[in-house]
Parts: sequence; structure tokens; C-alpha cells
Amino acid sequence: MNKVPQLKLADGQTMPQEGFGLYKITDQSTITSAIRYAYDAGYRLFDTAQLYKNEAEVGKALQELNLPRKELFITTKVSEPNQGFKQTISAVKESLHKLRLDYVNLLLIHWPIERAFFDTWAALEELKKQGLTRSIGVSNYQMIHLQYLATQAHEMPVINQIERHPRLNQQPLVEYDRKHNIVTQAWSPLGRGTILDNPTLQKIATHHNKSTAQIVLRWHLQSGVAFIPKSIHQLRIKQNLDIYDFKLSDDEMTTINKLNNFTRVGKEPSLVYEYNLKY
Repeated sequence: MNKVPQLKLADGQTMPQEGFGLYKITDQSTITSAIRYAYDAGYRLFDTAQLYKNEAEVGKALQELNLPRKELFITTKVSEPNQGFKQTISAVKESLHKLRLDYVNLLLIHWPIERAFFDTWAALEELKKQGLTRSIGVSNYQMIHLQYLATQAHEMPVINQIERHPRLNQQPLVEYDRKHNIVTQAWSPLGRGTILDNPTLQKIATHHNKSTAQIVLRWHLQSGVAFIPKSIHQLRIKQNLDIYDFKLSDDEMTTINKLNNFTRVGKEPSLVYEYNLKY
């Protein structure tokens, strides 16, 4: 059932390479059914955030579905208004209360902001010491943010979750992360659907008798990054996991890498850093 490879993180924890994103899903019944479909299909990593305003619904769904906690890998993220040492600790305790969990498997800083750059990371280190999270990481950090963090951090992030898809392959950052034992995890791995009608991808998809979405997810897989597609449709949820029975050739991987044109569907991290919020 569960064919998803496990990645070993620098802190010794393991994490499924493919997970399930819960961004923009807020309705209780939709969340519960989406998590049930995903779990039944073989997903074990579920990714939420304070910003998504659905932690309480996710917590209720997990409790109602009575899924075995040991099998689950739950991620949440600290939003910009909650950053700062004390604010982060109190906000994460609130997140755990909403999620009805004693701990999360992974806690991320959602965006780098200048106002509380080091204090927030210090809070994550403290929360890990307290056992409230197993692993700590960051999201939307560029190379410069990771280098800056390294000047004061006692331990470095094990994950950097970034926007990544064929139109923004972030190659230098992925390589930097790899060199520094940081797993890159792609959010919006399908570019919010904007790439699915790309003729190059369609041609590769036809060749493998797969959908363009499956081709893109397989590209992430073979690039060695983790990825968290999201869907609320049972068929799509299963399809997004049906990528382990074929392989892209080196030429096809190169062709997909060449689609990069620096197009973002999200915000520019360096500006979020400067404005201290998602402008």
C-alpha cells in the first residue's frame, strides 16, 4: 500500500518523501474526508500551518478517524505575526492544543522575517528540547537566510520547504541544501496547476501513459526532494501517489529542468523578510 520512500533527516528522524498538503482546506467535512482518502491511499505525512487556519479541523479529523499516531508525520508552521521567542513558544503550544497532539513531527518557521529572525529560531530549538516537536526546520528560506542563520543557530534546520516546480526549479538552493544536510521539500510542487498544460510535459506524459501531474511529481522524486501535493478529490489523491511504477530518463529530467523560467506562484522570500509579512 505505502510505497512512499522514507528520507533520513540530519537529526536521525525519518520522513516520507511524499506528503499531503492541507493548504486552503478549511471545511471540517472536506478536511476529514481528504485525510481519510489520503491515509487509505498510503500518505502518512500531513502538512498544515498556523496561517492555514485549519489546525483545529485537522486535529478533529485525526481524532475522529482514530489514525495511529506512531504512523503519522505531522508538520505545522509558525506564522509571521506569531514570530518572536515568547510568541512562538506560546503559539506552538496553542497549535498543539488545536491539533490535539502532544508533539508535532516537524515544526517550521513559515517565512523568514527580519523582525524576529534569530529569536524565532531560538524558540524552535527550545521547543525541540521540550519534546514538543521532533524536528525543526524552515520554509521559504533562501541561501542567504540559511547562511545568516548559521551565524547564531545551535543546530541547523533539517528541512527547507520552498516553492519548487518545473518553472522554478531552484537548482542552486536545492544543491546548497543537499551540501548542508538539509532536505528540500517542495510546496506547490505542481505550480498550482499552472504547468499542467505544458506541451513538453504532455509529450513526456503520453510517452509514459501518465498524467502531466504524475510526470512532475516523479521529477521531484528523482531530483531527491520531498514534495507535498494537495487535492481534495479522491481520484487525484490516489493518482498523485501512483508515481512509483515508472522512471524518467536522464534526458527527460534534463528537459524538465530546462523549463525553469523563474516564475513564482507565491511571494518573493527576500521581500517577505524585509516587510516582515507576506506583502
